[in-house]
Amino acid sequence: MSIVVSGMRPTGRLHLGHLEGVIRNWLSLQDQYPCYFFVADLHALTDNKDAEHMPTWAREMVRDWLALGIDPERSTVFVQSHVPDTVMLSTLLAMPSPISWLQRCPTFKDRTGELGQKSENLGLLSYPVLMAADVSLYGADKIPVGADQIPHLELARELVRRFNTTFPGAKLVEPQPLLTHAAKLDGTDGRKMSKSYGNTLE
Repeated sequence: MSIVVSGMRPTGRLHLGHLEGVIRNWLSLQDQYPCYFFVADLHALTDNKDAEHMPTWAREMVRDWLALGIDPERSTVFVQSHVPDTVMLSTLLAMPSPISWLQRCPTFKDRTGELGQKSENLGLLSYPVLMAADVSLYGADKIPVGADQIPHLELARELVRRFNTTFPGAKLVEPQPLLTHAAKLDGTDGRKMSKSYGNTLE
């Protein structure tokens, strides 16, 4: 049976984009597949700010998930950093990963374009490697994403393929996109609704 993995960064309160673009989809998916929904606290560290608030935001976020209907009896809910194998696999995936591939990641280009060089860090650059580890660790072959995230997932697929080719015997599953119903929700300024842009409706 197909496996679904999806996560959300604890960087503040949930907004309308999360509800329409993520949570409603998760509610449907947990009735169809084994699902792993995680608090992406390691990914949140790429912003390099407000780390002291993350435990509180993480608790509030999971409470919102449960209140909206995510059922721990049907889905696995966990915190990314509580699974040490995630970091281990991310390190192994990073070894054969070309830097030029990571630099073309839309998240890296968009974030550095919006916020300038002050936002550049190794964590942000290696975001796709950690994403590939997140999904590969559980053998996930279906990843719910919006249309704007397709390039990220394609890069994760390339990294997994590179890893499997580099290390004989490796058989990590290449993740496939599972487009959400609300593929993209614009924020108050016309760009993608994002806490990073300050254009959200909570």
